Amino acid sequence: MTDVSEEEAKQIEKLYEFGERLNEAKDKSQNVKDYEGIINATKTSLKAKQLAAQLIPRFFKFFPNLSSRALNAHFDLIEEEDFAVRVQAIRGLPLFCKDTKEYISKIVDILGQLLTVDEIVERDAVHKALMSVLRQDVKESLSALFKHIWNVEESSQDDTIRDKVLCFIRDKVFPLKAELLRPQDEMERHITDLIKKSLGDVTGVEFRMFIDFLKSLSIFGKKAPPERLTELIGIIEGQADLDAQFDVSDADHIDRLISCLFIALPFFVRGASGSKFLNYLNKHIIPVFDKLPEERKLDLLKALAEISPYTTPQDSRQVLPSVVQLLKKYMPRRKTGEETNFTYVECLLFSFHHLAHKAPNATNSLCGYKIVTGQPSDRLGEDFSENYKDFTERLSSVEDLTRATIKKLTHGMAEHNKAMAAAKSDEAKDNIKTQKQNTATGLHTCNNILAMTKPLHSKTPAFIGDKSVNLSWKEAIKPSAPSSATATGVKRTAAGNGSNNLATKKGRGGGGMQNQLVNRAFEGISYGGRGGGRSRGRGRGWAGRGRGRGYR
Repeated sequence: MTDVSEEEAKQIEKLYEFGERLNEAKDKSQNVKDYEGIINATKTSLKAKQLAAQLIPRFFKFFPNLSSRALNAHFDLIEEEDFAVRVQAIRGLPLFCKDTKEYISKIVDILGQLLTVDEIVERDAVHKALMSVLRQDVKESLSALFKHIWNVEESSQDDTIRDKVLCFIRDKVFPLKAELLRPQDEMERHITDLIKKSLGDVTGVEFRMFIDFLKSLSIFGKKAPPERLTELIGIIEGQADLDAQFDVSDADHIDRLISCLFIALPFFVRGASGSKFLNYLNKHIIPVFDKLPEERKLDLLKALAEISPYTTPQDSRQVLPSVVQLLKKYMPRRKTGEETNFTYVECLLFSFHHLAHKAPNATNSLCGYKIVTGQPSDRLGEDFSENYKDFTERLSSVEDLTRATIKKLTHGMAEHNKAMAAAKSDEAKDNIKTQKQNTATGLHTCNNILAMTKPLHSKTPAFIGDKSVNLSWKEAIKPSAPSSATATGVKRTAAGNGSNNLATKKGRGGGGMQNQLVNRAFEGISYGGRGGGRSRGRGRGWAGRGRGRGYR
């Protein structure tokens, strides 16, 4: 042991001599032997390796001819079994590119891979080192970091690195965008381009995360010109793959399409065009509605309802025939013994009102109305009285069913109140409370249906085109709430909840679990039926993913 200690002491003493001579030398590049001695010390004792990990990056810039040897020796220290050596080597990485910018990409590449380390202190050292390099040259650093996201050349390797890099960007880079992205316009454009390049192979949660980040950039903010909104919608349309021929058996495409439609909704509210989405739904999805997976049908109808207030008159005119056909399917002309899907009817009536509000005279031929706009499309000279009779009979039929269902739901609510008063345990009270909430939502759905069918009996109905009807799955709008509360659209999903696993987390979607519970409120009601099919979260992961790379 004494011999080892003495040998180690000699090595450390020698290293200090090398360092002192280099510090004192005016032209350090002449002290090649000293720097070589420091490099060679990486093959000696642990204490010497720790000291070498400090000295190699400190004098690196003075010996370009030894750069390859120095880097490889330092990288070997990063792979050391000894924890203290590894941490010291990681802390030294930013110094390599402080005065030699050409190494930024290489150092960031390595630090990106090191994000997978398990030790907290070691991981903290990696985070700090990465942030240090980012502040040296944010443009080059981000470019290198994003390569871990979209580079899938070695797909056989584990994708843990990619996950960790995404989490680092989400948790460390995005919150500091105001500080890091300077000059603002140039850097916001640069990171937008990097994100675009990364979207060819992402999960649903990752896509939501990137869209959330893009929304937060000033170039896409409230004061952004229309072309910026068009750019964002274009990104979402690309992810939805709206140029592809639709295959009803492709569940992944259906998931992506519906997810992207909901992601795009806040931009439609801001004035972006949803024509491409709407036309795709009208041409490819609605015609095969019956063949869609049951759990996605309600999501589709909800999406259609929520986009309908923001459609153009031209788009409304094109989609209305499809909506009327679906309405007739789910509003039977007379009692058939089959269960009525009230949630479907609510969605379709809401869509019908808002589309018809934009193109009222299109309903003349579809529903037999007599709406005069002075245009040839009024078709007032034609007899559509049978269509009017058919449509209004369906309205009356669904109203009868709805009123009967309201009575049963109201009775159910009274039973819940009695059960609540008798409940002993907290668990029982929680279960009853949930049942009451489901029944209340069911009543909301039914009341919405009656509010929307009532004005449709007139030969010249007044279509609802305002916010007087609040969809049953949407929270009531509170006038006292500050306007900024809804400025960013939907809440962040699992991509922003602190999870370190972006690959498997599912987004919260449009209340999938709530839909299941509300459906139970309708169960067992004669002719009332269950609510829509169960709705899974819309942030489901889709597509394959990239893989990590080796150090060198």
